Amino acid sequence: MAKKEFFLLVDTETTQDEKVADFGAVVCDKKGKIFSQCGVLIDGIFGETNHPLFFDSSLPSDALWSKSGADARLARYTAMLTDGSRGLYSVASVNRWLARVNAQYNPILTAYNISFDAGKCRKTGIDLDMFSRRFCLMAEAQQLLYNNKDYLMFALEHHCFGNKTKKTGSITMQMKAETVASYLAGEYLIEPHTALEDVLDFELAILQYVCRKRSIKSLVNSRSKAVNYTQRQLRDLFKPA
Repeated sequence: MAKKEFFLLVDTETTQDEKVADFGAVVCDKKGKIFSQCGVLIDGIFGETNHPLFFDSSLPSDALWSKSGADARLARYTAMLTDGSRGLYSVASVNRWLARVNAQYNPILTAYNISFDAGKCRKTGIDLDMFSRRFCLMAEAQQLLYNNKDYLMFALEHHCFGNKTKKTGSITMQMKAETVASYLAGEYLIEPHTALEDVLDFELAILQYVCRKRSIKSLVNSRSKAVNYTQRQLRDLFKPA
């Protein structure tokens, strides 16, 4: 009988100086059964004036990633601390949890855009380097769905496209976790952009989908990269009949 394999599915929310403020992760199997989970705000980073939550000052105030959006997210996190749904934990505490799940489950590491999350964890001192087996969940999902006609129609129906660029006039189809998970759910869902909830309610479903389509061996050995945005243009994806 083949040895049971486990996954460590990670998500982060970050600060303006590229540190992790909110860390979320689950250990699960390919069917999405959860064996352990961690959702914490990082003590010494979250809420500190020298580590403000990420924002883009060029965006309008009603945008999620605007300064006003960052203030709203900070207020939401503060409420979570008050109601007990989040706690402040040190980087060392997170690393102890990671070491325990590594020893117990030897999981395959993945994340939706693993280079982003792994890079921000490394800058914060969160040790994901102990997990030698890994793959990018976003790259695998994009490879599976890029030419999927049902996904293209879902994107069209729900206007899942970026804004027209000023320089090239291009319009890019979205393949972010929110859009892909919504397609799999059959209805458009809004990510809360809190790390553990994004894992549980969005990325876990994507992992299950990918595992139905790909063998674990192929995922571990995968060299798939995220689809280049220039290959996801509206003008190229939809042709007149």
